[in-house]
Amino acid sequence: MKYIYTFLMAWMTLFIVGCEDFLDRPPLTELNDDTAWETEENVRLYANKYYTSFFPGYGINFNYSGAALMGYQFSDDVFLWGNQGNFGRSVPNSGIWGMSLVRSINIMIDRVQNRMQDVLPQEAFNHWMGVGRFFRGLEYAYLVRVYGDVPYYDHVVSDVDLDDLYKPRTPRNEVMDAVYDDLKFAMENVRLNDGDQQVNRYVVAAFTSRTALQEASWQRYYYGDNDRARKFFELAVEAGDFIINSGRYDIVTDFRTLFTSNNLAGNPDVILYRHYDGSVNVLHAVATNNNLSESVGFGPTSDLIKSFICTDGEAWQNSSYPNAGDFTLDSMIQTRDSRLEATFYDMPTNKNRASYWYINKFLPRSVAEIVEAGNPPPAEFTSNKNEIDYPVFRYAEALLNWIEAKAELADMGQGSVSQADLDRSVNTIRNRPLAPEAIAKGVQQTAPLEIGNLPNDPARDGDVSPLLWEIRRERRMEFAFEYGRLDDLKRWSKLEYMDTDQNPDLLSGGWVNFPTELPGELSSGKIGQIAVVKKDGEVVVYNGSNGEEMTGFYRSTDTGDRLPFLDVPNVNPYLSPVGKVQIDDYRSKGYVLDQTEGWPEN
Repeated sequence: MKYIYTFLMAWMTLFIVGCEDFLDRPPLTELNDDTAWETEENVRLYANKYYTSFFPGYGINFNYSGAALMGYQFSDDVFLWGNQGNFGRSVPNSGIWGMSLVRSINIMIDRVQNRMQDVLPQEAFNHWMGVGRFFRGLEYAYLVRVYGDVPYYDHVVSDVDLDDLYKPRTPRNEVMDAVYDDLKFAMENVRLNDGDQQVNRYVVAAFTSRTALQEASWQRYYYGDNDRARKFFELAVEAGDFIINSGRYDIVTDFRTLFTSNNLAGNPDVILYRHYDGSVNVLHAVATNNNLSESVGFGPTSDLIKSFICTDGEAWQNSSYPNAGDFTLDSMIQTRDSRLEATFYDMPTNKNRASYWYINKFLPRSVAEIVEAGNPPPAEFTSNKNEIDYPVFRYAEALLNWIEAKAELADMGQGSVSQADLDRSVNTIRNRPLAPEAIAKGVQQTAPLEIGNLPNDPARDGDVSPLLWEIRRERRMEFAFEYGRLDDLKRWSKLEYMDTDQNPDLLSGGWVNFPTELPGELSSGKIGQIAVVKKDGEVVVYNGSNGEEMTGFYRSTDTGDRLPFLDVPNVNPYLSPVGKVQIDDYRSKGYVLDQTEGWPEN
């Protein structure tokens, strides 16, 4: 991505396409617009600016909105020291979708369509139309996930056309039908190969598999529309088939290395990655919250920790291992799926004040060794100086999107899932190589998932079939702290998993044997602050004389519950409301902007 991000800022200065205000859409500078659409290279540079929007990676410097680890701290995976994050419970005064990105993309599509048919060869013309429609499809899919119905524009909006600027919300299904058409067009026309780290047909198929799976699940579980669900599940399967059958990708890299490599070029585990390079000052800061030296206030919930299956393929309650119910880190590393060891530091530490289990999925193993020796982490893993690449879209996700879509269709009576399907997807992932450091700790590969012998997890949601439950659990282990857990819960209509009243495991973190692992924490200053939750749910608070009892899932006594957000009148946590100011602005100009479903009108 060096090429992309080196030229990005210079190109963005040429095209001013508006700010976040939905009405602030200044026209292009006329001179630049007249001269910009003369070569394919200019189109490429224009399109390159969208990479930072759709493929954030680890972010840039200290800007990590939407980035791995720092951008995904609101789900049932993450526990905060203090009060938990809350869903919105009232309509804000101001706030609405931004259409600047849609406008910019439509400008690209319009200019390629109307100014470059005689400039570009047909193949190149089709490719760039496909790239533009790919980005438009992604943006509208995002807007729909956030707001439901949104105004749909497939053209460049005139700044003086108030009827267009103030058009009503377009029904969700109509928008998503347009997204479907955009993604299908892109899958048929974008180049198979357009150079290193450029959008190609495999990248398009990968994001199509994600987008289609999200919409299909929304339709089935939130709206109850199985016909539309089938349409998008089938698209997700089609996209997955294209990637899998290409033979270009494979699972060949140990888990931690995928997130800690300085160069992911050519790695068959990765469909798209973001490259960082200090020589051009393209750096990030993920390690600042992941380097074992800095204290952090967020960590894994007990709920996430318990979800990791044992290496015999069973939930801990049913495992054949005699010590499967031992939640000490050392024991879990030896009995649980290898992704647990690769995701967490191998001993509790007070550097994580929320959970005492430290997330180091995004930290090279060598850095832990340096810190353990009493030295500070290398400079590149402090501040905003980190250069490790980020796998924006991994082959593992393509496999899990594909098998989930196939399982959903089978659950709806269309087709079936075979053992070969599981071997091709879930079991291929479970069979990934183990790092030598993990093997030295006793880590083993997890047994394959067998269609004729599915685990009977006592914690399974009764609404979910055993096969889908295992696939969903596989996603959770695979993508913890990367992206999408909250999106998964929404598309499955399962936000109740984040209700702290229903699930107290969301308010506790890692298992800690304070007397043996962290005796220094049992000080007079921690009286009344430290508590542990036993396996039976009993909460024991440290009182200065009961140190020997302080073994269990850690919970701070300062922890606050999440406020109620389900079955609350005029609150819909699945979709975001628009602001009162924007509704009033529409009204003042003689137009109507409806509030998002489930939220009250002004």
